Formats: sequence, structure tokens, C-alpha cells
Amino acid sequence: MNYKLALFEEKEIRRTWEEGKWYFSVVDVVFALTDSKDPRDYWYRLKQRVKEEEKIELSTICRRLKLVAADGKYRLTDCADTEGILRIIQSIPSKKAEPFKRWLAKVGSERIEEIQNPELAMDRMKEIYEKKGYSKSWINMRERGIATRHSLTDEWKERGVQNGIDYAILTNEIYKSGFGVTAKEYKNIKGLDDRQNLRDSMTNIELALTNLGEATAVEFHKKNDSKGLKELKSDMSEAGSVINSAKKEIERKLEKPIVTSENYIELTEDSNLKLPN
Repeated sequence: MNYKLALFEEKEIRRTWEEGKWYFSVVDVVFALTDSKDPRDYWYRLKQRVKEEEKIELSTICRRLKLVAADGKYRLTDCADTEGILRIIQSIPSKKAEPFKRWLAKVGSERIEEIQNPELAMDRMKEIYEKKGYSKSWINMRERGIATRHSLTDEWKERGVQNGIDYAILTNEIYKSGFGVTAKEYKNIKGLDDRQNLRDSMTNIELALTNLGEATAVEFHKKNDSKGLKELKSDMSEAGSVINSAKKEIERKLEKPIVTSENYIELTEDSNLKLPN
């Protein structure tokens, strides 16, 4: 599975590369086109309306694929390939329909380019963050964190943990041990809703500490030759203690807490605050 986020007019759309083509989250597409406050309900009612009026089951052009949900867990989600999405948006009255069709064609061609040149994928990720207003220093920190996270999840796969629920358990372990809160509690502190990405709202120091912990966890897994959820969880707890020690020392030097309601993306939108690159 090759899971990635895409961005259409500042709206995040989850997608996964399966059997040689992209499959997009239908609920995310609905939200992007309609700005509905409840895109799941909109999708449910749309299926009912099309079934009644056109005698067509939109569900038949969808596949249930696992995508990362807001809580960090992989959950089965209604997805459709480009052809299916084009059929679905025919039934959605939206002035964004035509721009979205062009966007679909663009992301399809980009995927082919990225297969031929993987560095393009990282360049495009940086471009998305720049458009959102993040500083270069933050983007570089995030990029390193993503690479470390991939190394960590690769270790988990090789050591017997592959499902999203276990990933969430292990991630929560390092948050609890390192920062004293679960991922959900961390989001609450930041004022984030379930759909928002926690790490996209972390400050440089929070990202650096998270990266330190996950890089340390990779080394613990190798050193201990850990296998299975129980042993990996123990390593994550130990790696979290490394975060906690560094966090306490930084807090002592700065004389302020690291984990606060400070939300990095909100800082970038504050015209009175200049963030260094």
C-alpha cells in the first residue's frame, strides 16, 4: 500500500496507490467539493438519492480500503479510482467540479513521474507545506521526521506488527512516555479536531523530540531484536523516556513547558509574528 495525502484547494484528500492506480477517499472528495459540515452524511444521502432517482448504486463503483483516520488508525473507507470519482461528482452540484476534474488528471500524471523519480514526491510535499505557510526550517524538520517515521514503521512490519490498530498503540506509547499524553489528548491540547494532523501543528522543538524518540526506537528494536507488539511496545516506552529526559532539560533551560496549546500553523497565519527560516 502506498498511502499519501493530496491537496485540492487547501483541502486534504486521502488516497492510496492500489493495483497500478490511485484510489481516493470519497468522503474527502465530498468535503472538498461541498464544504459540508458532515461529509459522511452527505455521501450517505447522495447514495440514497442517486439510487432512488437514477436506479444506480454508487457503492458498486467503490472499494473499501484502509486509510489512516484522524485517530491515526487504519480504517476501512469508501474509495474510488479516478473513473469512479468522476462518476460520483456528476451527481454533486458544485462549481468546483471542473477544477477538480483537472486536478484529478494532474495527480495521476504526477504519480507516474514520481515512480520514475522518487525525489519529486518529497519536492511536492515541501511545496504543499510552503503553500500552507510553514517556514523552511519547520519543513526540513518535518521532512526528516517523515523519513524517520518510515524507517520505524518498516521495522514494525519486519518485526510482526502490520495493522493500523497496533501502529496507533505503539505511537501512543511513545507519546505517553515522552510527553505524558496520548495522541488524542495531545490533539485536544492543540485544539485540533479529529481530521487534523497532530504533527502538522507541532513546533520545531516538538517535532525534533518526536524524531529523536522514533529514531531511538528504531535502534532499540535492532539492539533488542524485538518481535511482536509486546516487545516493540516496551522499546517504544524506553524511547519515550529519552524524549522525556530531553524535554525536561529543555524546559528547565527555557523556563517554560514544551507541550502547550501553541499550534504551529496558527503561528504562521499570525501576520504580526515573523517565524525564522
